[in-house]
Amino acid sequence: MTSTQTIPSNAELTELRREFHRHPEPGWCEFRTTVRIVEELERMGVDEIHVGPDALDSEERLGVPDDDVLAEWYEKAAAGTDRTDLLERLRGGHTGAVAVVRNGEGPTVGLRVDIDALPITESTDDDHRPVAEGFRSTNEGYMHACGHDAHITLGLGVLRTVLESDFEGTFKVFFQPSEELLGGGKAMASGPHIDDVDYLFGAHVGLDVPVGTVVAGLDEALALSRMDVTFEGESAHAGLAPNEGRNAVQAFIAAADNVYGIPRHREGNTRVNVGQLRSDNAANVIADRVTASIEVRGESTELMEYMRDAVRRYVDTAAEMHECEAEVELTGESIRQDCDEELVDLVSGTVTDRSDSLSLVRRDALAASEDATYLMQAVSENGGAATYLGIGASNPSGHHTPRFDVDEACLPIGVDVLSASVLQLLS
Repeated sequence: MTSTQTIPSNAELTELRREFHRHPEPGWCEFRTTVRIVEELERMGVDEIHVGPDALDSEERLGVPDDDVLAEWYEKAAAGTDRTDLLERLRGGHTGAVAVVRNGEGPTVGLRVDIDALPITESTDDDHRPVAEGFRSTNEGYMHACGHDAHITLGLGVLRTVLESDFEGTFKVFFQPSEELLGGGKAMASGPHIDDVDYLFGAHVGLDVPVGTVVAGLDEALALSRMDVTFEGESAHAGLAPNEGRNAVQAFIAAADNVYGIPRHREGNTRVNVGQLRSDNAANVIADRVTASIEVRGESTELMEYMRDAVRRYVDTAAEMHECEAEVELTGESIRQDCDEELVDLVSGTVTDRSDSLSLVRRDALAASEDATYLMQAVSENGGAATYLGIGASNPSGHHTPRFDVDEACLPIGVDVLSASVLQLLS
């Protein structure tokens, strides 16, 4: 069956990827992106398209921006499309989509791709290819600096290839919002479309792997928890009446010092970092408010939870010590879930069959954080199997940098390997 599959041309995939690259949108603001995905799904004639609250569990979303931010991105999208019918269903940050195609009895296979961008200003250097070839980000201050534009393209390309092939069963593509915030994976895994999935694939391009190399299973994603912390005290004149204030800065400093001192755990590696500290107080005013972000990571989900619980405890203790109030809001989280051997074997065989053009790395460590793990865990807990692939893209700079780009030769490779693997299961 896989020998008869016909994948979209490199030119078609490149054009699609570049369109998404021109219009990056951050997590839960992917309004235009979702509309364009749905338009492509409609053009293909898929059986079911679920968008907005129908695609995921809205109550499980993490890190949803304030209403004014959502409104700004919504209006920007509305100015560039006449699909108000779709936009209305996305209002309030209900972005993302799930596509479903059915053809008789058989297993249900899923593919998860992420769709959001990063708050990074893209390079304007003449030798940066998106500049040289005219597809640099048009949303200044934001860019696809991690390859999600390519991931969307892979999702659409694989879906089209499967649709045009003989298959038996059901194929679903999860176009997941807000991966960079680690806010969308849990929501999509808690939604109504994952429970019947028997096999799930995820994929990431780049990762400093050359074009032509495929990693059949990326393991050891660091579990992560990201929190916004607010300390509220009481202002007072720092010279005349410092005793009348309750210093939020002091409380925060005490908390931050102790957070960095959380005892490391014998069971494995842990990480902690404090960032985005803000306190809008003059030098002669006792600070009444401080905000900051804190993230912790762990080699396992349990180690992440150990660090997360310690942060909350230390924040509460520091607030009590300085007679302040503290609030900790969870804004993003991911877990560790390694790849299942069954699908690593299957993908390895697909790549080996193409040994004249591709190189195989059977397993490797991801060593970053990724919330596709929630969907992988859901499938595995239901008795299925999941794997997360690495598709080499010869990225010229590191991920999350202003000069990030991919060699678009990775697109047909990714579509080919993923489609062939999916179709083996749907045969």
